[in-house]
Amino acid sequence: MSKEVSINVEHLTRVEGHGNIIMNAKSGNIKKIEWQVSEAPRFFESFVRGRPYNELSHITSRICGICSIGHSLASLKATEAAMDISISDQTKLLRKLALHGENMQSHILHVGYLVAPDLFGVGSVVPLVSSATEIVKKIISLHRLANELSDFICGRTIHPISLIPGGFSHVPSEKQFIAMKKRLEEMIPVCDDVATVILDNAGKLPDFSRETEYIALTSKDEYAFYDGKVGSTDTDPIEVSEYESIVNEFVVPQSTAKYCKHKRESYMVGAIARFNLNSSQLTPLAKEWAKRFSLKPVTYNPFMNNVAQVVEFVHSVEDSINLIDKVIENGLKTDEKPDIKIKAGRGISAIEVPRGILFHDYTYNKQGICTKANCVIPTNQNHNNIQQDMQAFAPTLLDKPEKEIELNLEMLVRAYDPCISCSTHFLDVKFEK
Repeated sequence: MSKEVSINVEHLTRVEGHGNIIMNAKSGNIKKIEWQVSEAPRFFESFVRGRPYNELSHITSRICGICSIGHSLASLKATEAAMDISISDQTKLLRKLALHGENMQSHILHVGYLVAPDLFGVGSVVPLVSSATEIVKKIISLHRLANELSDFICGRTIHPISLIPGGFSHVPSEKQFIAMKKRLEEMIPVCDDVATVILDNAGKLPDFSRETEYIALTSKDEYAFYDGKVGSTDTDPIEVSEYESIVNEFVVPQSTAKYCKHKRESYMVGAIARFNLNSSQLTPLAKEWAKRFSLKPVTYNPFMNNVAQVVEFVHSVEDSINLIDKVIENGLKTDEKPDIKIKAGRGISAIEVPRGILFHDYTYNKQGICTKANCVIPTNQNHNNIQQDMQAFAPTLLDKPEKEIELNLEMLVRAYDPCISCSTHFLDVKFEK
């Protein structure tokens, strides 16, 4: 057993944003283990105060370059709830399709570029370009497909331009929908090839388990991304409007991002949380891949979040095909105009983005100007669970060489696919000694 261990990872690589890992052990005992968020606070909630309702989705999409579609949709849903704006069935179908595009591009980016190097025992994806050329090409082709789907629905992949309160500023033609469906169908064999390679190497993911609570949107009608109640593996589902009873944000000295907890000391959101709550509603091919990975609910291994991302990618491809069929069968309308009457009110929304459940909460005055805002980011909700996992995981590693301990702790953080910058908030805190 290692008698003395000193690990100081400053600005962990292959994640978004800045986070540090500190571990000190002496005589086989952990003296300190800490997940630190050192990212400078970002004032995104203050940006929207004083702004008119039709600007908020464009502003909040800038919170994240990866989840900009999800932020836009969460923003629009909150605004529509505040002003009693109804959307058509077609708009809802197209928004679900937009979420699939984002989910696909984020998951394949994370698993294919950031996690795969750990599975292949290299430091980055760059060496894989020469040692595993064909699979890297297939990963890139899936990433391209996801970006094409996002562009197709939202006008562009990052910071969408066609999503507006009540609907869309532009809707593709039926011919374009048919062409996109064909692209999705053609890529299913590529999905299988990439998933097979991940399956062949999944044994390199650490066998670690810690029982925790999982929280995600849940619905009786579908694998929930766009609509649903806030579900938990510990408690009954609640309405989205009661989200504050779930997130219970608090601050800790080592983090510029808030922590969250519900019934237990911490909880986890993300692909594995969605799977644990909604796996019975996956598409047939996604269910088959979950079975091949031996992924069953409820799994408490955080590293299996990456496997759940692969399963969700397959689900998003298959369900996107189904959504396009529904849009065409219902009779495509390209000239829907939303009916908006500005009014005062408060609106709360929840959307599942790649890293987990996202909440937006706005209050508007009678001129449609935002007077108050709150956004609770998925990684914000996961930081506490990362810390709790580290505290349980680190003691199991003490008989390994220090570099291997460091790698395992880095892999634990990467398993969460954290978007650290998005999770930081402005804090006005007085620390008393």
